Amino acid sequence: MKVHVDMNLCQSHGECVFPAPDVFELGDDDVLVWKEDVDESRREAVEAAVNACPMMAIRIEG
Repeated sequence: MKVHVDMNLCQSHGECVFPAPDVFELGDDDVLVWKEDVDESRREAVEAAVNACPMMAIRIEG
C-alpha cells in the first residue's frame, strides 16, 4: 500500500509516530518523514496513524 501525507496540512504533531514508528518519524528539524511504500501487514498500524492525525493529513492508497 502507499502512504501519502499532505505536507500543506501536516503540522508535525507526531501523533502518527506512536502507532506506527516504523513508518513515521519526526526528523531532527521536527519535520515528518515517512515510508511511502508500506507492506500490507502494517495496515492496521497505519490506519491507527491516520486516525490519530489531528490535521487529517495522512491517507492510504491501495
